[in-house]
Amino acid sequence: MPWIITKYLITAAIVVAVSELAKRSDRLGALLASLPLVTLLALTWLHIEKQPTSKISNHAWYTFWYVVPTLPMFLAFPRLLERFGFWPALGLSALITVTSFGLFAIAVRPFGIKLL
Repeated sequence: MPWIITKYLITAAIVVAVSELAKRSDRLGALLASLPLVTLLALTWLHIEKQPTSKISNHAWYTFWYVVPTLPMFLAFPRLLERFGFWPALGLSALITVTSFGLFAIAVRPFGIKLL
């Protein structure tokens, strides 16, 4: 149980640090947020917990493919925010991401990449 609490505290501290930095600097906050911090933490926790190399490798592999369809959301959100406000823009962005993900999963399946 102490290990889980440690993982939560470290992970939460990083998320809070990103949001605090974003308050002070749009660019630096975005730069830090764009780093694959969650993935790096997950890979680190998997390694520390002595998961097989194949599990760690697969996590990195699938993360790449799952990131690609999220990119349209980052382009759409600023425009949606100006037009509809925060909550509707966030909801529409989530819908765009889900739709992009579904279409992307269908598009890469012929290449042997099974995301769904």
